[in-house]
Amino acid sequence: MTGTCVLVCVTVQRTCERLIRVGAELAAERACKLSVVHVARTGQHFLDSDDEASALEYLFQVSRENGADMTLLHSDDVCKAIIAAAKKCKAGVIVLGAPPKKERGLQLPARLSRLLPEVEVREIVAPND
Repeated sequence: MTGTCVLVCVTVQRTCERLIRVGAELAAERACKLSVVHVARTGQHFLDSDDEASALEYLFQVSRENGADMTLLHSDDVCKAIIAAAKKCKAGVIVLGAPPKKERGLQLPARLSRLLPEVEVREIVAPND
């Protein structure tokens, strides 16, 4: 993989703006493209409430403001979907948020690093976590 893109993985939370901004800084430093992706499990709605709709619209707006495209995907395997998105955009870096302390055993960053050894995986921890 040549690394012509920074891929930011977001959830439907307004706090993910921070991840997009980190991704935008990395993309600017590397003079490459910025892509944002949200993966929902198959069968789940992207938007289960008005709050989610508002948050998702906000993240689309932040993505546009930072020159990024934003893609919504459905998959039974979130990791596999992120890998496919990374390959499609030729990601050199994947940025994702660290889960809350109680959920940190999920190991998505380690799994991504193992399956995409040529891609730098950056896990961003929330300031108050």
